[in-house]
Amino acid sequence: MKCNWCIKKLSEIAHINPKESIGKGIMAKKVPMDKLQPFYRDIPEFILEEYKGGAKFRNDDTIMARITPCLENGKISKVSVLDDDEVGFGSTEYIVFRAIEGVSDADFLYYLICSPLVRNPAIKSMVGSSGRQRVQTDVVADLDIELPHIEEQRKIGSILRTLDDKIALNNAINNNLAA
Repeated sequence: MKCNWCIKKLSEIAHINPKESIGKGIMAKKVPMDKLQPFYRDIPEFILEEYKGGAKFRNDDTIMARITPCLENGKISKVSVLDDDEVGFGSTEYIVFRAIEGVSDADFLYYLICSPLVRNPAIKSMVGSSGRQRVQTDVVADLDIELPHIEEQRKIGSILRTLDDKIALNNAINNNLAA
């Protein structure tokens, strides 16, 4: 019930750009911006590349484009292409969100980041020269979020994840039929 929800800053429910390490010159999975599909949870492909810099993330993290027009186009994904304990990397133009254990659910957090509650203020916070505007991460971190208890987050996230799983399955079936 929404009356039991509390208001927290986004930075209190997610680690934003959490620290990770990949040694320079190490081959790792990279998710370039052009691999993200608009308004699609899953990352369809990655490349193996020598690490030279960029945002670093783990499975269950949410990556959100912070540059125009990518954010407006819906380039937000939930990382699931890595092995256990593997760190991947991608564009410097990503903001990485990681659920805080016991505070937020990774699935719920992904759908929250995709929602207008986060996307719209992020888009409005963009600054910079025309065509190269970027989200102000501190503005996003300071957003007030109405947050349900962790168990309710898990239920909401599970329902939405199940729907996205069915969409992915239907897309795979359609692609097989087309082939």
